[in-house]
Amino acid sequence: MHLIDPGSAGEHVQRAATLLQSALGTVPVAAGRASGRVNLIGEHTDYNGGLCLPLALRHATYAVVARRRDHLVRAVSTLAPGAFAGDPAKASGWAAYSAGVVWALREEGVDVPGVDIAVASSVPVGAGLSSSAALSCAVAMALAALVGPIDPEVLLRATIRAEHERAGAPTGGMDQTVALLATPGEALLLDFADGSRTPVGWAPPDLALLVIDTCAPHELSDGQYATRRADCETAAKALGVGTLRDVDEADLVTAHGPWLPLARHVVTENRRVEEFAQAIATGEWAEAGALMTSSHESLRDDFAVSCEQLDTAVDTALAHGALGARMTGGGFGGSAIALLPHDRVEETAEAVLAAYERRHWRKPRFLLA
Repeated sequence: MHLIDPGSAGEHVQRAATLLQSALGTVPVAAGRASGRVNLIGEHTDYNGGLCLPLALRHATYAVVARRRDHLVRAVSTLAPGAFAGDPAKASGWAAYSAGVVWALREEGVDVPGVDIAVASSVPVGAGLSSSAALSCAVAMALAALVGPIDPEVLLRATIRAEHERAGAPTGGMDQTVALLATPGEALLLDFADGSRTPVGWAPPDLALLVIDTCAPHELSDGQYATRRADCETAAKALGVGTLRDVDEADLVTAHGPWLPLARHVVTENRRVEEFAQAIATGEWAEAGALMTSSHESLRDDFAVSCEQLDTAVDTALAHGALGARMTGGGFGGSAIALLPHDRVEETAEAVLAAYERRHWRKPRFLLA
């Protein structure tokens, strides 16, 4: 089994610096780092005013920047061919997540000069591990190092705006929050109704969290994510509430409408997040695992954002001793996570590999969170 190595900060910063010099002919003067993430539980709840519990990865994105004498931006990446050069307000594609942050910070009133940007990363792209938010947040951190301290709340708003308004991906803000604010050894319980952020210790004894990158395509700006979000807004309106956070399970018993399964997922998922946080606080790891699996079933059956590759990864992990497993991220591909004993990690990964090979799917990749 091959695990994706997070590498060292120095190694990635040097790769980015070398690229900046070779591709753009400039020398970096500041750098920034932001982690990828797995969401332990609480999917598609953030934009519904709900709860989620993400965990920062050791795998991260690094950006280096050099000041320019004009207001333009040039950006290059070890992960993407070509370069962006021009007005950051017109950035698109991957550059929307990098140059777009310059535009967003200016919109927030921060005096950001023109810059050259180079990026290197160990966060797998398209794996549902928040590579896009890690990119935006790494650039934001590098810009803060360049121009002086920037209020973290301003950085957060700017990175969310870059993803929404430049990249066209209407995510709920969970990814950027954990990329900027999480700390090692702790998950971050986010409440999108009141804006609170509560650190939750994450130290499962003799257990590993295996991340399975299905290598099934995962793209949040292709319309499916936006459709789910719009349908949730329709459900809230039909139920007479501001967001689905204001709905109780009892309210759904007599409800009718094509949106009902989506609402049921969000309402029950919020409950699962609360129960999961309590279970890990009291060391009830079997219960935590069962809640993960229940979350996956709800995402598969009610929210309809899973796929064959994700279901196979989850089912295979459970068959090989995982306490629980679920898809993580927006869905439609991406990654699954499995909570399992350390001595079952290699066996489980090999079983997933074999299952994919039998179906002639792309070879999955693995990392440990």
